[in-house]
Amino acid sequence: MLEVFELQCFIQNYLWGKKGLASEVSRLSLAGQHIDSIDEKQFYAELWMGALHKSPSLVKSSGQKLSEWIKRNNEALGEKSRLKFGDELPFLMKVLSINSALSIQVHPSKDYAEELHKQYPELYQDSNHKPEMAIALSNFEGLCGFRPYSEIRFFLEEIPEFKLIVGCDLIDQFKKDTTNSQYLLKDIFYKLMTSEKGIISQNLSSHKKKLQSLCDDKKNVFLAKLFNQLDCWYPNDVGCFCIYFLNYIQLSPDCIECMACSDNVVRAGLTPKYIDVKTLCRVLNFNGAPAESKLFCGVKENSYTTLFRPPVPDFAVACIKVPADEIYELLKRDVASIIIVVHGQGKITAPQDLILSAGKVFMVPANVILQIHVGFESLELYQAFVNL
Repeated sequence: MLEVFELQCFIQNYLWGKKGLASEVSRLSLAGQHIDSIDEKQFYAELWMGALHKSPSLVKSSGQKLSEWIKRNNEALGEKSRLKFGDELPFLMKVLSINSALSIQVHPSKDYAEELHKQYPELYQDSNHKPEMAIALSNFEGLCGFRPYSEIRFFLEEIPEFKLIVGCDLIDQFKKDTTNSQYLLKDIFYKLMTSEKGIISQNLSSHKKKLQSLCDDKKNVFLAKLFNQLDCWYPNDVGCFCIYFLNYIQLSPDCIECMACSDNVVRAGLTPKYIDVKTLCRVLNFNGAPAESKLFCGVKENSYTTLFRPPVPDFAVACIKVPADEIYELLKRDVASIIIVVHGQGKITAPQDLILSAGKVFMVPANVILQIHVGFESLELYQAFVNL
């Protein structure tokens, strides 16, 4: 039987990450010996755990790439995973520490990903889709999915700058023709996102001044605090207007994220990186829905394990919280998994002895049963695996 082994993982230093010790990514990476020291001037945005070609994890004891180890030990993936995804690990788990807004972005479907990779391989470097799920570790804010059409209509009507940018006719049509809302919203969003920078800058400035003059209740309605924060991070960026189109979600900046094994991103704003509004609008779903529809709760598997199972086969994530001084046997998975310790300490006592402490990451082959002995403080783990 294949044994559990520790992984050496790598950091992405994106500019939206937190600096130095303020970053959960840096703290976990140092504690788990993925880095030797922390630079207080450096951004620590993401810790990657998986086999994606851009930054694959390594077998810590040998330095071998995880992807190469899997090729030589493909039975570790489990029969169900191999039948569905071949001899590859189809998911990537991350820890994120976010200081400023990420870009307005979408991830293409499998069909679009293949098309974009074929046409523009320098921009879209793999052919896979990228469904993803975030599990908050601390206070977390996000924009996700288009608002209900009624909310978008309200903002388009109440914020005069939109009529100056997009035009009254298109907005009036969206207001009256409720049978074609999806298509009209696409036209409005495209017109907004592709407008000349000078026009956007002028109208952002005008809207900002009007927000300052509002009473506190009105400022809350028009998301003044969020708008001003985005404008501070990305001045004169059209993405600041997106808060009136997209659902604003607040969760409990650091999070665990899991996704299909891809790094494809199509961006439209709030970024210094390449922007491709035309492609984004082509692949984007313009269905309006409330923020609650973008959230889902985990399901208790037992008293210590909560399972987050999205409607995709590529990945699921289990959150495992075990009290101090407990001996606990993790649920057996018939597919391979990756585990990260985010809090506490203890040890794996079967199938072999391994120390568990914050920041350590492990590869667990399919059908391996782990028994853990928790130390003097409670243990919190996250386990990612194929959702089959």
